[in-house]
Amino acid sequence: MADAAYVWGTGRRKTAIAQVRLYAGNGEINVNGKPHAEVFPRLELRRMVESPLQVTDLADKFRVEVKVQGGGISAQAGAIRLGIARALVRESVALKPILRKEGFLTRDPRVKERKKPGLRRARKAPQYTKR
Repeated sequence: MADAAYVWGTGRRKTAIAQVRLYAGNGEINVNGKPHAEVFPRLELRRMVESPLQVTDLADKFRVEVKVQGGGISAQAGAIRLGIARALVRESVALKPILRKEGFLTRDPRVKERKKPGLRRARKAPQYTKR
């Protein structure tokens, strides 16, 4: 671990923003003060959050503290994954190729498109009537 008490990374996905801190520890992950299993009841989302640590074989080396806000639980899980990956790269640049290959360092740019005037939603137009 570096000289500081923790390394940090910020992750974003849709409207969710996650501030991640990695401390030396035993592998527990806390999200907004609760265990991540409590915050993410779906196994798929828990695996998504844990995946950067699993791929780099560092799951039991760090204690992860996360503050996340905005978005839904799926977007929050994606933001946390990006934040953990970025923090791991700050910790050791040697991990960058591994995380890049798995796609964990790529920010997903997709966000909800805004509603346009004259339309019902972003793209749905009122029904056309010829007569």
